[in-house]
Amino acid sequence: MGDSNRIRVLIIDDNRDFTKMVEEFLSKQADFEVVGVGFNGSEALELVQTTKADVMLLDIIMPHLDGIAVLERLAGMEGPKPKVIMLTALGQEQMTRRVVELGASYYVLKPFNLETLATRIRQLVNNEPLAVVATSNVQKSDNLEVRVSNFLHELGIPANIRGYVYLRKAISLVTEDNELINGVTKILYPKVAAEFKTTPSRVERAIRHAIEVAWGRGNIEAINRTFGFTVDTRRGKPTNSEFIAMVADLMRLERSS
Repeated sequence: MGDSNRIRVLIIDDNRDFTKMVEEFLSKQADFEVVGVGFNGSEALELVQTTKADVMLLDIIMPHLDGIAVLERLAGMEGPKPKVIMLTALGQEQMTRRVVELGASYYVLKPFNLETLATRIRQLVNNEPLAVVATSNVQKSDNLEVRVSNFLHELGIPANIRGYVYLRKAISLVTEDNELINGVTKILYPKVAAEFKTTPSRVERAIRHAIEVAWGRGNIEAINRTFGFTVDTRRGKPTNSEFIAMVADLMRLERSS
């Protein structure tokens, strides 16, 4: 067992590189002890019961049980529970209200400064007053492609498939110039193809595959919540152009907020 004076932290996020980075940083702080790491909501609930953590860092979009579902289960659990800091690349007001209603103490937008995160955890444990959402105190990236990358990860699109990088570029281009969405086949795909020295038809196929991967992971509820509307499951996944347009709109909204 660790020092009882240390702040006991659980890290729950399906991005293993991210969890390793946060774990390594917090473990180097004299006043923290990482008592568990999980990669989905089911593991989160098990670790809450076995670790007696003070604080849980909880990603919203995850396989099996997402962060919202974990909060719902925690609300019905007896006994002491950790304070919860939600982690997400998506700064939507509707989602923020929901996690606060379910008992989350704080909401951090990725990417963020690890020093700032550690400070917020200390303040939370010491019952210092905090604004619910970390915005001005978070390192929000000015790099559009970094923000799009975070978003695609949240939706479950793996970075090791070609469609991921094509989607990232296409969404970034449309975010900067919305008129491109009116010429997806004739203008947008050729622009992306030229960037990666491939053909427009390969770009189109790879993007379609990436969207199929996201929809095939069975987390439609989380995708619906992310986009803030109900996807027509009778019609299936959105077309390439619909998906690109939706995410580009969200990127522009985030930039203006």
